[in-house]
Amino acid sequence: MHRLYYQPEGFWFGDCMPFGKDNKFYLFHQRDTRKPGPFGEPFGWDLAVTSDFVHYEDLGVAIPRGMDDEQDQFIFAGSIFAADSKYHAFYTGYNRGYPALGKASQVLMHAISDDLVHWQKSQMELTFNPQPGYDLDDWRDPFVLWDEENQDYLLILGARKLNGKKQINGCTVQFRSKDLHNWQFHGDFWSPSIYTMHEMPDLFKIGDWWYLIISEYSDKNKIVYRMSKSLNGPWMAPVDDAFDGRAYYAGRTFELNNQRILFGWVPTKEDDDDQKNFQWGGTFVAHEIFQREDGTLGVKMPDAVWQAFEDRQEIEPFSLSTIDSRAESTLVKESGTLFSWEADISWDTAPRSFAVKLFNNDETDEGYQFIFFPGENRYVFEKSPNQPWFQCMNIGLDRPYSMSDKQTCHIRLIVDDTIATIYVDGVALNTRMYKKPGETLSVFVTDGQIRVSNSTFSNSLSAE
Repeated sequence: MHRLYYQPEGFWFGDCMPFGKDNKFYLFHQRDTRKPGPFGEPFGWDLAVTSDFVHYEDLGVAIPRGMDDEQDQFIFAGSIFAADSKYHAFYTGYNRGYPALGKASQVLMHAISDDLVHWQKSQMELTFNPQPGYDLDDWRDPFVLWDEENQDYLLILGARKLNGKKQINGCTVQFRSKDLHNWQFHGDFWSPSIYTMHEMPDLFKIGDWWYLIISEYSDKNKIVYRMSKSLNGPWMAPVDDAFDGRAYYAGRTFELNNQRILFGWVPTKEDDDDQKNFQWGGTFVAHEIFQREDGTLGVKMPDAVWQAFEDRQEIEPFSLSTIDSRAESTLVKESGTLFSWEADISWDTAPRSFAVKLFNNDETDEGYQFIFFPGENRYVFEKSPNQPWFQCMNIGLDRPYSMSDKQTCHIRLIVDDTIATIYVDGVALNTRMYKKPGETLSVFVTDGQIRVSNSTFSNSLSAE
């Protein structure tokens, strides 16, 4: 049971279409009943509102799904846009029975609202249906913005060419309009031949840089981004082109009061089993995006989320040192299932590895760990001991993090029941943990020395 991260009671959180107004974020999202599994029962868009990502007001159904014989049997992802004193929802109507009838299963649709809460489907005949040469059943997730330079509306969406399920030809395509009604197709916006499909495209600008975000499920199954000084590209990939790992997906952004939030979800695992694969939908977790000096993007925990923890306990600074073995120190004996921890970890000469261990059982030494490998410039989430092979399916639960040019790192960690979220100097990783063998939180080093300072812990949430 999550006490901090948002998941509607009795449902699993799907793709989020965020909007912000009057110091509040509006989370339009899908709710999956898991009957019998992901995408079992059709869904529309529901709405929750928050100002701090700690307290949420559930406003229920925003845009109801259509009947089983209608185009929007399911309402897949889209975006919210304000224009002409109205709010516009451009969304994907999906009917899983249409391909058998020779119809496109995914078509873009439209709804209008005066207050962001009550919506009316416009029934408007839109001119951005699947175009010749593109897959009729993979045409979704529209995103709209006003292009100041060209003085028109730009709509991008995820697609793939014909035979896309057999070829790596996923792409983001574009339409343009002067009035939000009549749209002209302008071909591919970004077609890199890297992924089989682009989902949840997003565009925004910070300073001189434009950023294009997509979610992909054919390479690393995560959210990636590109950057350019122009909407026309070329789109450049930073060394680390992601915001998180495998267990964070379908993120869209919105900026409100100089705070740009990435709205994604942490997937569950099949049968709540550490050893099984991730599945669609889960729990909402917010990342706050920031721009580094070189123009690349990092993420951090929203301040309000961190500040929701009270009665922080200071942990005395300590050092760990070993030459040819592992040295470990306990931070907290009884962490509970909801807690936050932070620390600075520093070194003079980089050790072989160091780690933060969670839910460790002191008798069996069984638990989970975020382990850092300075020589490999990466960190990984894993189960330990990992026997019999394998105890945790952790493909994609690693992040690049350059340590060869550093002598210190700052870590913030939140654990909320089965979810752990770690931030290391702007490099984040979410994961799931179901078994939880114990309650000890500890740190270890292998073949080297580290110092742990400015360390605090709290398992008290002020929101409760």
